[in-house]
Order: sequence, then C-alpha cells, then structure tokens
Amino acid sequence: MLRPSLPSAKPHPAIAAFFQPIVDLRQGTIFGHEALIRGGTGIALPNPEAMLAQAAAESRLTGFELHCVEAVLAQWGRLSRPGRLFVNMSADTLIEAMDASDGICWLERMLTNHEISVRDVTVELTEQCAASDAEALRQAVKTLHALGARIALDDFGQGHSNLRRWKDLQPDYVKIDKLLTQGIADSPQNVAMVRAIVGLGTAMGSELIAEGVENAKDLRVLRDLGIAHGQGYLFGPPAPELLPILPEPVAATIGDTRIAVMPHASQTSQPNVLRSLSVIQAPALSPQTPVDEVAAVFQKHPALHALAVVDNATPVALINRQSFMNDYARLYFREVHGRRPCLAYGSNTPLVVEREENVESLLGILMSEDQRYLSEGFIVTEKKRYAGLGTGDQLVRAVTEARIEAARHANPLTSLPGNIPINIHIARLLDSGADFAACYADLNSFKVFNDHYGYWRGDEMILLLARLATQHADAHRDFVGHIGGDDFLMLFQSPDWHRRCAGLIDEFNRQAPGLYDDADRQSGGIEGEDRHGVVRFTPFATLAIGAVRIPPGMFRHAEDVASEAAIAKHDAKQAASGLTVREARPRA
Repeated sequence: MLRPSLPSAKPHPAIAAFFQPIVDLRQGTIFGHEALIRGGTGIALPNPEAMLAQAAAESRLTGFELHCVEAVLAQWGRLSRPGRLFVNMSADTLIEAMDASDGICWLERMLTNHEISVRDVTVELTEQCAASDAEALRQAVKTLHALGARIALDDFGQGHSNLRRWKDLQPDYVKIDKLLTQGIADSPQNVAMVRAIVGLGTAMGSELIAEGVENAKDLRVLRDLGIAHGQGYLFGPPAPELLPILPEPVAATIGDTRIAVMPHASQTSQPNVLRSLSVIQAPALSPQTPVDEVAAVFQKHPALHALAVVDNATPVALINRQSFMNDYARLYFREVHGRRPCLAYGSNTPLVVEREENVESLLGILMSEDQRYLSEGFIVTEKKRYAGLGTGDQLVRAVTEARIEAARHANPLTSLPGNIPINIHIARLLDSGADFAACYADLNSFKVFNDHYGYWRGDEMILLLARLATQHADAHRDFVGHIGGDDFLMLFQSPDWHRRCAGLIDEFNRQAPGLYDDADRQSGGIEGEDRHGVVRFTPFATLAIGAVRIPPGMFRHAEDVASEAAIAKHDAKQAASGLTVREARPRA
C-alpha cells in the first residue's frame, strides 16, 4: 500500500481538524483535546463515519486514515503550545503507522516534521474493526510506548473495545462509551456497570475517560464514581479552535464539594434466591421406570421425600414418598402394578422452580391457592433441566430470608432506600467533607390511626409521606431513605433544607386529614387507645422532623449521625411547629 506523502506547508483543503476538549474531573482543568475530522471550508463531505465506511468499501481505509492523521498533525503543529493531543487510529492503521522497517516509523516522521513532542500524543484505538494481526498490534503498541506516546482504548463497552483488548494492550487510558455514561444519574444499572469499570481501571492501571457527558447531573455522578476525565458537549463541542479554559458553571460543578445522590434501584428483583438453598441431589426416574424399581430407590434412600420423573432432562412428574409407599403396601398392589411404568403414579402437574427465579415470582408461588408443595416438595431446574429437589419449608425459609435482606436495601412498601443504602450515603457524605443536614421524620399519632383503620389505610399514610418527602427534596442533591414504619431519614445538601422541611410538614399536615373517614374528619380526629393503652380523643396525625446540621470533620461513623438525628426527632415530636434544629455534638 502506498502511504501518503509527507505533509506540505499548506493545509489539506478537503479535510479540516476540529478539536474537542477532554477535562480533568479532579482538577477542573483542560487535560487535552481529541482531534476529529470534518469537511474543509466550503467543501461538502459526508459525516466522518460515512467517509470511513466508503474508504473501507473501496479497500482504502488505512490510507485514508493516515491521510486524516497527517491533516490533524499539520493543523496541531501550527497551534501555539496546544497541550495533549488525542488522535484516532484503527488497529491496522496503527500497525502501519508504527512500521519501522525502513528505519523510522511513519508516525515518528510526521511528529518530527511538525515539531510535535511525542510525549504530548495519545493514540486512540478506535473500535470499528478488529486487528487483522493481533500480535502485530501488540508490537505496534509496544513501539508506541517506547517512543514515549500513550495509547487509549476508545468506546469501551461496544464494538471491539472489550476486556480482551484491554488486557492484551494495557492502555494508558480507557474511554467509556456514552452508552454507559449518558443518563447515568437516573440509571442504577449504569452506575453499577461504571463502578465495575472503575475497579477494572484501578486493577489494570488505566485512567478512565467518560465520553458523552452532556449535563451537570451525569457529571456529578461520574466525578463521584472516581472517573478521572470527561468529554462531551457539556465541556464544549468540536471546534477549529482549542478551548482555553472551562466555562465557569462547569468548573463550579466539578469543584462543588457536595456529593451526587446515586440513583437507587426502586425494585430489587433479588435473583438467584435458590443459589443459597441446599438443593437435594436426588436420582431421577424415567417415565418407563417400573413401580417396583421406584420402591427400591425409596428403600435405598430413606431420607428422600419424593422422586422426580424426568424425560430427556425435562421434569414431567413428581412421586411423593408417603402416598406412593401407602399404595405400594396395599394388598396385591405389587403383583398387579409392580412392572407397570411409574409415570401413572406421580403428580403430572408438579411445582417446578428454576434456580434463577426472583423473590417476586417465588412469593407468588407461596401465596397461590395450590399449596401441595408444602407436603410434596418441588422440582428444581437449572436452565430448564432437572437439577434436584426441594422441600416446602426450604422454599418458605429462602423467600423469607431474601425478603428480609431486600428490605434492608429498599423498603418493600415505598421502594425508597433502606438502612444499608442510608448508611452508605452517610459514609460518602462524611468522607467527602460535605456540609449537610440529617433530618429524621416521624408521624405523631400514627399508631392510633393505624390501629383504628387497619394497616391498609396506615400504608396509604406512609406512602403519602414518602411521596411528599421525595417531592420536597432535590433528587440529585438530597437523599430520602425509609428506615421502616413511619420513620424516614432525609440527608439534605440543598442550602434551603430548612424551607424544604417546613414545606413538607405543612403539605403533609394539610393532606393527611383526607385519609380519615368523613365523620372523623368532621370531628378533627378519632377515639382510640394511645401507646399507653388509654382511650382518648386523638387529633389528626401530623409530621415531626428533627434536624441536625453535620459540619465537616465532626463525625466519622454513620451511626453517630443517625443517633444525633434520632435525638433531634424526639425533640421535634414535642414542638408545636413539628420542626426542631439541634446543634451537633461530637462523640466522646
């Protein structure tokens, strides 16, 4: 293949280099610029992807890419002290650019010709096609590092930018594709995936660059996840000129000491419940297994409560020990039925539970009208193939334990974060040195209301409080958690947190009477037993919030913050306004 000629002093008229800033999310400064190709002045060209596709279709991709790199370097060389340059190359183009068979590689000649320091250059390995020679690519990257340049893996998360390439090439930078970064402030799944990539980056020694950053909400989350650098239209679009400094609002967002509220998974599906269950490894019967042989298996395995009938690894029936052995012991049963196939003597509608079932599915089984599994047990499958047996009490225990654990992460009634996410967020606030207010919300007279109307109506009141608390909080600054019952903990970073709490109390106290019956609403309350068992008239339920300001550095543990807020809540329940503010006191 003929390589492009050495660049002339004139710019390439058909191709123009545009530059998009890459930002240091730790310092709030411009880290470098990625070069992107556009049509030259007055020249109508298709978009870069279309041009690359056309070049590939004509088997001229490598030559076209080298021509684009040449245009970029020519433009970069004319700029005054531009900083760090990120330039795109596919795998085969990088191999060609680093070929030093004639003494000096093409890229080194280009950099020398345009007086560009090789240490200021990072080659972004694009994902559009795999290398035709993986070993040659590894050697090209090794040569690039030997020159002093760096390598970046582009668009990690799609195409050929995968873990194998990361492992093989040991890149200096990995750019996370916008598929994972855009909308991350509202996606618990994306947060989990990016957090995993951060762990990989630490293990592999690669710095991460988040692509597609377009709003401040996503920026805060990416910054707090530990992403080193960011790129996207929030910082600046591709332009012919370099961006000298960040826009002030963006710099202020990066420098803000308040932490982002990570999106919370409102529904915890809790898959793999049966992974923690000890599945009974029991032999399977074929549909043609004689009845006498079934009896022999039960006699050989006295602890088995049942046996599964399996046809080509698919369960078709379940034979219960007790009912089968009762029949087998009947007079003349063996003589008449002993050689017959066993399929006719089992339940042909057994309960079959897949090991990947989630809590909600299993809970539906437990609440169904058909409760035979409590005595018969059930069949366990893995990817629809027979895996073993389970008992009814095992299933009840597994689901109960999973529900209890799930409630620690998300309250099953309100779907708000439970105790574990609350403690994690408090710890993040303390570690970051943020100034925040911890506000403990509790209802006055809720027990009387709940006892009088029943827990269904009580749940409605709790849901009202959850909805209003969420509405009065900034979703990306303030954290609303549900401890349990009518107890909520709100962690405010919004400076107007006092106004928000007062507004929440007023709004709840205005709407709560709507949950009472008409007659009780007319009376202003209900007759009922209080917490001490004394029957008395109890006015409408009201909201109390105890707040405590947590200055940076005062506490080290989440439990200390929660304890301070609980004391403030106790004071608030005695206050006429329903809102008290307590000064934090350091723990001994």
